[in-house]
Amino acid sequence: MGCFAQQSATAKRMAQQGLVDILSVDSTIHVSLMYARPDNFTGKVLYTDLREAYLHPKAAVALTKAQQALKKLRPDLSLKIYDATRPMSVQQKMWNTVAGTKKSIYVSNPRNGGGMHNYGLAVDITLCKAATGDTLDMGTKVDFLGSYAHIDDEAGLVSRHIISKEAKQNRELLRKVMSEAGFKPLRTEWWHFNLVSRAEAKAHYKAIK
Repeated sequence: MGCFAQQSATAKRMAQQGLVDILSVDSTIHVSLMYARPDNFTGKVLYTDLREAYLHPKAAVALTKAQQALKKLRPDLSLKIYDATRPMSVQQKMWNTVAGTKKSIYVSNPRNGGGMHNYGLAVDITLCKAATGDTLDMGTKVDFLGSYAHIDDEAGLVSRHIISKEAKQNRELLRKVMSEAGFKPLRTEWWHFNLVSRAEAKAHYKAIK
């Protein structure tokens, strides 16, 4: 963790709002926050001091169940988190990047209450080799905003040689273990999983500042 061995200001704020660091619940899950690096769809570093994946305790417990389900099927693999709880201030920066463009359908508008990431009840996640952290082929980059990341015609993507058979199988394995743990996939993003519906989140949970 280097200079992030001590809790950052953002991490402290999340902990104060009742969230938990996933590694405190299951240290075998890999974490590599994509918005702590510039190689994401915004081209900017959005998490300047956050390196840990924080989640609502309910989501953290569910994710450990998904990891256990994966280990039973493939002991050589692990889940790898690219994003977990996202403060509403960061959501606003993302929205500003896509507002008024065709890609705005992929980002929740904070003015409408944001999305499940803003409640600590969603994860952006992939599969990786447990020993090395090397990610598996999933067909697209993790925050690719376009139809190749959609999950409703993966057979068609394979037949058109857009994604490989292996990528399709890897996506299916990820959905299987996440679904077993209670998460629901998002049609337009193979990596995104919600634990509850938007209506339930707004009714029973607080957005994270």
